[in-house]
Amino acid sequence: MTHRSSKPIALLLFITTLLFCGSGSAAPKVVVSILPIHSLVSGLMSGIGEPYLLLKGNQSPHTMTLKPSDVRAISQADLLVWVGESLESPLNRVIDNHSGSESIISLLTIPNLHLLPVRHDLDWSRHDHSEHHEEAHSDDEMEWDNHIWLSPENARTIVQYLAQVLIRLDTDHTAEYRTNQQKLLQRIDRDEMAFHATISAVKDRPFIVFHDAYHYLEDHFGLNAVGSVSISPERQSGAKHIHKLQQKIRRLEAICVFSEPQFQPKLVDTLTSGTEANAGILDPLGMALTPGPEAYFQLLNGLADNLATCLGGAL
Repeated sequence: MTHRSSKPIALLLFITTLLFCGSGSAAPKVVVSILPIHSLVSGLMSGIGEPYLLLKGNQSPHTMTLKPSDVRAISQADLLVWVGESLESPLNRVIDNHSGSESIISLLTIPNLHLLPVRHDLDWSRHDHSEHHEEAHSDDEMEWDNHIWLSPENARTIVQYLAQVLIRLDTDHTAEYRTNQQKLLQRIDRDEMAFHATISAVKDRPFIVFHDAYHYLEDHFGLNAVGSVSISPERQSGAKHIHKLQQKIRRLEAICVFSEPQFQPKLVDTLTSGTEANAGILDPLGMALTPGPEAYFQLLNGLADNLATCLGGAL
């Protein structure tokens, strides 16, 4: 009788021990604003936990609407990671009410990030990049381009920085974070080389983008973007600028005009009408992708493939 009754007690003690041990190594609650950054954080937390993604579906970070569940997730977070107020402006009020500034990481402010200035004109050429870069370092009041994740160099910096933040926050999983960091850095290196290979034959071909979101991509991979349709998603170009861009498309023999999934394609059709340019799509946020560790790399590979396909159409 004694032997039989000891089994439930032993099982209860075993379960209690598991729960007690597990409580000390629970994953931190991490909230991330946009999918590309969420993907990198997911990679760092692989096998430990899953970060919470705020921006879902086809929303723009400039106009995103937070649900009660999002606000609750932020209020309960051990760590909140966002790019900064210039990108996810609707988060400002919620973040202001979030206690503990040490638990909030604005990626635009982290050390060693390669920053490029916002281009306030709509026409540019590749030879301007070095001039912009010099200006960025000489002006403390510079307004920085916030699409930082489109540079593999910045992706590596973000991964390295956030790995250290997570280790300080969750020392029980230090080994896992370091292993995941190494895997991510190797994957970024590998996919960066693949991107170069994919666009090598077309990177000198001129193109126009719908939204000036690709400064880092152009700078890092030496792409030849010559202008944008609008400076931001909220500000559309007028008839005078459209006519000017149509002239530029013809003058520079631009191969492609790229729109984005969340924008109406009619403007691109207007721009390419009467020219030899093709219409393509670039997605800097990966809005159609499934969130997770693979999303960042799917995003970069998708950009490379769409650039190569549209720009290589006439080769």
